[in-house]
Amino acid sequence: MPELTQHKRFALEWIDERARRFSDWHMKIWNYHEPAWREYKSAKAYCELLRAEGFTVEEGSGGMPTAFAASWGKGGPVLGSYAEYDAVPGNSQQPVPYPAPREGVHPWAAGHTDPHSQLGTTALAGVLATKATMEKFNLEGTLKFFGEPAEKVCGSKPVHAAKGYFDGADAFISYHPHFTNTAILDTQCGSYWSAVFTFETLEPEKWIDKSLVPTKHTSHAAARCPGAIDALCLMYTMTKYTKEAMFPHTGTWTLNEFVMVAGDATSDNLPPRFSQIQYSWRAPVLGIQQQIYNVLANNARNAAATTGCRASVRWVTKTRVGLTNHALANLTFENMKLVGAPKFDDEARKFGRDIQKNLGFEPMDSPFLDDAERLMPPQEYETYLRRALPEWQLNYTSDDYVDYTWHAPTVRVLSMRPRLKPPNDSYEYPAWVNNAMGGLPAAINPGMFFGAKTIAATLIDLLTVPEHLKRAQDEFKQRTGGGVGGSQWVAPLLPRDFDPPVDLRWPEYVETVRGPEWWIPTPHAGSGAGDPL
Repeated sequence: MPELTQHKRFALEWIDERARRFSDWHMKIWNYHEPAWREYKSAKAYCELLRAEGFTVEEGSGGMPTAFAASWGKGGPVLGSYAEYDAVPGNSQQPVPYPAPREGVHPWAAGHTDPHSQLGTTALAGVLATKATMEKFNLEGTLKFFGEPAEKVCGSKPVHAAKGYFDGADAFISYHPHFTNTAILDTQCGSYWSAVFTFETLEPEKWIDKSLVPTKHTSHAAARCPGAIDALCLMYTMTKYTKEAMFPHTGTWTLNEFVMVAGDATSDNLPPRFSQIQYSWRAPVLGIQQQIYNVLANNARNAAATTGCRASVRWVTKTRVGLTNHALANLTFENMKLVGAPKFDDEARKFGRDIQKNLGFEPMDSPFLDDAERLMPPQEYETYLRRALPEWQLNYTSDDYVDYTWHAPTVRVLSMRPRLKPPNDSYEYPAWVNNAMGGLPAAINPGMFFGAKTIAATLIDLLTVPEHLKRAQDEFKQRTGGGVGGSQWVAPLLPRDFDPPVDLRWPEYVETVRGPEWWIPTPHAGSGAGDPL
C-alpha cells in the first residue's frame, strides 16, 4: 500500500508552490491553439523549458518537426511520460460563458477541446516534480519526456515507437483529461488507422476521341475528362454505400472522412487535376481495421478508373490496441487516494452557472458533474464503460498512447476536466461550452494539479520501491509472452523508415501580407458565408 513518504510530500508541496507557474503555462499553450502537425510555437516552448530544466532535448524527433524527445538523469529505472499540444479545427472559442470565437482569425479556426493544453501541462508538472525530488534526495534514475504532436490523427506515437524511441524504458505513464478521476483497469483504447487517398488527372487529353468532336479548338464547349473532384465525390459516395458492408454493426467501430484538397480554384471547362480525401477509422481489433481498408482501397481504384484519374494512398498512421497493466493501474489509484479528490472553487462554479443561465435554463447550485469531484475506483469505471460493449470486445475508442503500452508497462491516468450537468438526460451542451471552460484556470487547475500530483507520486513509487516496478514488469512479460519481442507481443505497425505525413495539407496558421491568418482567410464579417438560404 503506497504511503505519503517524505519523497512524495516534497513532490506534492513542490507542485503547490509552483501552481501559478503551471497554470500560466497551460494558458500559454491554450492560447497558441495550434492544430495537428503545425504546433510550432507549442513545441518550441516545451523544448526551451525542458532545456532550461536541464533535460537533453532532441527537437524534431522521428522526422516530425513539432515532436521532441527529452531525457534527464542517469541509470535506471527509465521512466517516461509525454505532452500533447494540438488543438482541433472548428473549435475556436474565448474563455467566456457564451459562444465567442477568438478574434482576429476565421471563426472556425482551431481550439483546444479535451484540452491537450491541460494534458501536456499535467504530465510536465508531474515529471518536473519527480525530477526535483530526485535531485533533493539523490535518487538515481532516468526521466524521459516526449512531445507528441497530432494526437487528433494519432500521428506521432506510432512513429516514435517504430523508430525505437520507446526502447529500453521500464515504465510509462499516459495521462488524459476526462470526466472523472481514475486509472483504466482493463478496457484500453482500440486501434486507429488513417490514410489519405489522392486522385490525379494526369492525361485528360485521352478521355475522348477528338475525331468525334465537331469543334476541336473550343475548349469551353468541349466534353472533358471528369477529373479529380468527380473521383473524390465518387470515392465519398461509394464509401457511404459500402460502409454498411464493411463489418457488422457491433464493436463500436467508426469511419470518418476529411476533404483535404478539392481540385483547382477555377470555373473554366478544365478537369480538376488534384484532390485528396482522408479517411480515419477506429476498431477494437486489427482484423477489422484491415477489412475496412480493403474496402476503401477498392473504392479508390474504381473511382479513379471511372473518372480518368490515378489513385494513390499514403498512410497517416496505424496504431495497435492498448495493453493493460493491473499492477500499475492499482498503484496509481492508491496514489490518487493519497492526493485526494479535486474540488472546484466558487469562481469555477459561478462560470458554470453563467453558462447555464445564458443557455436559457435554471442555473444549478452545483453545476459540474458529481464524478468530477470524487475518485472512481478502476473497477467501477470498468463496469461503467462496459455497459454498452459486447462481451467479445476488449478495447474501445482510440488514442495513440496504445503504442507506448507494448514497449513497457503503462498506466492510463484520467483526471477531471470541467463538464457541466445537463438539465435533463436528453440534453447535450454545445461544443463551445467545454471549449470555453478549458480556458478558465479556476475550472482547469483542480484536475490538472490532481493529475500532476498523482503522476509524481506514482513515478516516485517506481523509483523508490523496487517491488512496485517488478510487479508491473512481471505482468507485462506475462501479457506479452516474454516482454518486447515475446510470443504475444505486437510489433509497431509502421515501418522503421516511415516518412511522417507532415508535408500534407493540414490546417494551419499562415503569414500573409494581410497579417497572420487561419488557412482560411479572415472574413470581413462572420464566417464569410454570405446570406442564409
